[in-house]
Amino acid sequence: MAGDERDKFRDECGVFGIFGNPDAANLSYLGLYALQHRGQESAGIAAWDGERIRVERGMGYVADIFDEGRLARLPGRSAVGHVRYSTAGASLLENAQPIVYNTNKGPLAIAHNGNLVNAEEIRADLEAEGSIFTTTSDTEVFLHLMARSRAEGVVEALRDALARVKGAYSVVLLAGEKVMAARDPQGFRPLTLGRLGAAHVVASETCAFDLLDAETIRDVEPGEIVVLDEGGVATATFAMGRRTSFCIFEHVYFARPDSIVFGRPVAESRRAFGRTLAVEHPVEADVVVPVPDSGVFAALGYSEESGIPFGMGLVRNHYVGRTFIEPKQSIRHFGVKVKLNAVRAVVGGKRVVLVDDSIVRGTTSKKIVRLLKGAGATEVHIRISSPPTVNPCHYGIDTPRRKELIAAAHGIEAIREFIEADSLGYLTLDGMLHAFGRGENETCAACFSGRYPVPFTPRAEQPALFDPEGLEPAFGGGREGEPG
Repeated sequence: MAGDERDKFRDECGVFGIFGNPDAANLSYLGLYALQHRGQESAGIAAWDGERIRVERGMGYVADIFDEGRLARLPGRSAVGHVRYSTAGASLLENAQPIVYNTNKGPLAIAHNGNLVNAEEIRADLEAEGSIFTTTSDTEVFLHLMARSRAEGVVEALRDALARVKGAYSVVLLAGEKVMAARDPQGFRPLTLGRLGAAHVVASETCAFDLLDAETIRDVEPGEIVVLDEGGVATATFAMGRRTSFCIFEHVYFARPDSIVFGRPVAESRRAFGRTLAVEHPVEADVVVPVPDSGVFAALGYSEESGIPFGMGLVRNHYVGRTFIEPKQSIRHFGVKVKLNAVRAVVGGKRVVLVDDSIVRGTTSKKIVRLLKGAGATEVHIRISSPPTVNPCHYGIDTPRRKELIAAAHGIEAIREFIEADSLGYLTLDGMLHAFGRGENETCAACFSGRYPVPFTPRAEQPALFDPEGLEPAFGGGREGEPG
């Protein structure tokens, strides 16, 4: 993996489910294609053919894994699908989802977005009682708990399993022809219900419905189980009434801007973040430039509020694969240049406000500043549409260890000097929450505040990627597999 990839939080996973359409697998493929931004390591689809669950999974992008032949091996009117970036469990084919089991409750296939903070504890207990796990993913815990439930019905077995687990989860399950979906009691991760003609669909984001011309009905509520079958849509609850903990980073970075997440358009949130950022951190400049693609709407908001013209001063190459081969002869800033290039006509001779969603390690920000100044920018003022990221996520986002987060150990001025910006301003937590329209008692902003809504047992920290004195990479320090 290219070094610059480690300077961003990694998307977690995306889930999709459909009941009541004979083209269920193909529609699942399209739904996953729309959710590709949520995970690029592996993808899979499981479908009920009337007698058994068939599954096709692979490593890589959705479009590379599935062709007409593989989709033809997935007949049936109901299916569930998953795109994955591993936050718990290694990046291996056996950890690709959906995971399929034949159980005493019948055949089950499950796909999960989130992280169970007590998965290791439950797994140890189950293994001590004789359970055999076939993956290292926390998702498999759900199936073992359902299989061991004394409840006769599959919905009741799911409810029993959900009563045992803690953390963040949006799950879809295929139980025979029936499709079930559930969301954790605090609603960390998004999950939405829709309709496609006579069929019903569920997905992590509404952008999947847009591609299918499906109608969005509503969010699956925190603590709710939704059952899709021949009877239509039925619901059951297992833990309603708790405080919500909607992950605000979904609106900062992860979700697609054309999605509606937690009942609010993502693009609207990002513009509001940018407008508030302009009020909190004004600067005299000539052009507002976003870091594409996630910084675009925040930069638009900053431009609207400040009156400084908006310009696409950076262009992203959207056709870069997962890896690329560097030339034998060194090229300055090669890693970032493969993916971004400055537009001299926009930034040359200009004072630039560069808007990005976050700074994780800072190395990419430094390269982009140098890229802009190399293209003739006279000043580069960085504005970040979220607060300093000082804590890792334990609820389904792959983040570096705390020691690898530049803002965890260094003040804003030290970060500014490291990234070589002329000025640096972060959105405040209060400003972000106000712009989002929800208070901290309704959201999870632990990566900024350190206040985690669900207790967890932290893993031991390993050596940092940063030299604490010089802010330079300490080569050889690997990323700890944070739960997520």
